[in-house]
Amino acid sequence: VASSLLSAEQKPAFVKQLRADYEKLRQQHGSQQVKLLSIEQARANAPKLTYTDLPKPAFTGSRVLDDFPLATLREFIDWSPFFHTWELRGVYPKILQHEKYGEEATKLFNDAQKLLDEIIAKKLIRATAVYGFFPAHRVGEDVEIYTDESRTKTLTKFHFLRQQMEKGDGSPNWSLADFIAPKTSQLPDHIGAFAVTTGHGLDELVKKFKADHDDYNAIMAEALADRLAEAFAEYLHKQAREEWGYGRTEKLSTDQIIDEAYRGIRPAAGYPACPDHTEKGTLWQLLDVEKSTGIQITESFAMWPGSSVSGLYFAHPESKYFAVGKLAQDQVADLAQRKGKPLVEMERWLGPWLNYNPGA
Repeated sequence: VASSLLSAEQKPAFVKQLRADYEKLRQQHGSQQVKLLSIEQARANAPKLTYTDLPKPAFTGSRVLDDFPLATLREFIDWSPFFHTWELRGVYPKILQHEKYGEEATKLFNDAQKLLDEIIAKKLIRATAVYGFFPAHRVGEDVEIYTDESRTKTLTKFHFLRQQMEKGDGSPNWSLADFIAPKTSQLPDHIGAFAVTTGHGLDELVKKFKADHDDYNAIMAEALADRLAEAFAEYLHKQAREEWGYGRTEKLSTDQIIDEAYRGIRPAAGYPACPDHTEKGTLWQLLDVEKSTGIQITESFAMWPGSSVSGLYFAHPESKYFAVGKLAQDQVADLAQRKGKPLVEMERWLGPWLNYNPGA
């Protein structure tokens, strides 16, 4: 790109083609409308779940894990995405024997183990987490969080979205709120929340490598920190399931845990099941994340340090991941009202998910 723009000969054609490509993308995006149900129709097609299996967590409130042992997290690393960082597509450990990528993948893996050994031995980065369980009930697509088990005082609310796509197969229109018992049931349900980071100390380590003109290990350190953060999230979810009771009888191997062959989910704000990034702010307040772990959120709700993971825990036996998909204006307006935000603000945050042109 830089070469094309700096070249007097190449620039005119490059810019012309670029503008044509983006005009094509605009037209494609504008025409990608799907047939949606009204929010009332989508709610009428919500799943009919039962809430008879409601285990009680070992504690309510939050707990902090500071300077957690990296050696423990190492056992929970999913190595496949590590190779994707280096644009090597494949599944670990099969990729190590890949006809085309095997030799390069093996060298990368060995180098990663060497650097990881050093990071663990010298404690070059620090792992910290906060997590907790809270009494909760569903009211529509909102989940109310209570100060204690009396459930008389609301501490905060999470606001979720519901699928609006028209389904011809009889399947329901899901919302994450469906996995929490409704307030009208008066059943004692709970929700979990967490935030983990393995990014403290990473900046200093990367700067040291770059000062030595070692970009390879600078990238390697960042890739390893990301893998350790995901491993921490996986480890902590296992611990949370055990402390919630229903995970105590799990007999899963590390590979099965990485493959998520367990009950419960841990969705994160900004992902397909809850595409509203602003819900991260509620999570930060609930767990006092910045004070507890040092993880900050930027004005665009990105996490800093970058090697961090956060989300919610749902324990319902039928809880699963799904994509909310495209949204109609009636639901976005409903969400804005529930959150006490202007419609235009919610449209800005949910721009990629809108099935309409705001302001048109």
